[in-house]
Amino acid sequence: MHIVVTGGAGYIGSVVSAQLVEAGHEVTVVDDLSTGHADAVPAGARLVETSIFDIAGVFAERPADAVIHLAAKSLVGESVARPELYWHNNVVGTLALLDAMAAHGVGRIVFSSSAATYGAVDDKPIPETAPARPASPYGATKLAVDLALADYAQRYGFAAVSLRYFNVAGALVSESQTFGERHATETHLIPNALSAAAGVGDKLTLFGTDYPTPDGTCVRDYLHVVDLGIAHLRALDVAPGHHVINLGSARGYSVRDVLAAVEDVTGSPVPVVESARRAGDPPVLIAAVDRALEVLNWRPELDLHAMVRDAWVASGRS
Repeated sequence: MHIVVTGGAGYIGSVVSAQLVEAGHEVTVVDDLSTGHADAVPAGARLVETSIFDIAGVFAERPADAVIHLAAKSLVGESVARPELYWHNNVVGTLALLDAMAAHGVGRIVFSSSAATYGAVDDKPIPETAPARPASPYGATKLAVDLALADYAQRYGFAAVSLRYFNVAGALVSESQTFGERHATETHLIPNALSAAAGVGDKLTLFGTDYPTPDGTCVRDYLHVVDLGIAHLRALDVAPGHHVINLGSARGYSVRDVLAAVEDVTGSPVPVVESARRAGDPPVLIAAVDRALEVLNWRPELDLHAMVRDAWVASGRS
């Protein structure tokens, strides 16, 4: 199959693209390199540096069998400060992609959605049927695309999958190339904890130690990026229609669990500054993943220690 991967020069996109190449697919990465990196595109994949708004030209040049759509702005704080960027890029840009797909007969899409579509919900774990009440423009734009995909699937017969990720971590480490996180603005706990343990930058701020959880810190569902990529490949085979599928581990790790894993892998303590809770942070967010097993025959295989270990290797500090 010829697969077009939008945002394929980014963290998750580079991993998925590498796995697609390894599986024998022809891969075209479409990325404007505003946050991605050309050297993150795996050997064997073709890079087309262009905007998602101009993707029709990619389909005209070489017919595609499917799209894995990862191109998006993804900083929650920035989305609050500048919502117009997120609605234009994430929603209007995706509509341009969907229209180009319909015009060129590309009937299969796997979309990088998000657990941010749910907002704060009481269900533990969170099923796909939970009410979607996003708490940020970022989450709202992901939900808007999910809704658009349902309509396009009905109108054009698309096979469309919205993969709602929880917290993704780790790296794809191979003999030829390593694919890890490389963000100008890093907001994720594991890479920030690794940097703090390595003595790079500031101490790690621990927001909230009085939550109603076993150790008082927030509990979140973490998923290795390699397991995540495998789910994308399996989602290419679903039947027509729109499928919303959670991707997580169905278990939670507290912030202190993560810090303990980082200290175990690095052999160094993580310097921490304890602070008050952040507004809007729920105590526990864990995914229900029964649908992923049923529809994709997928379950995660790699645990928190593997996520931290591979991210540490990818950082180049190990």
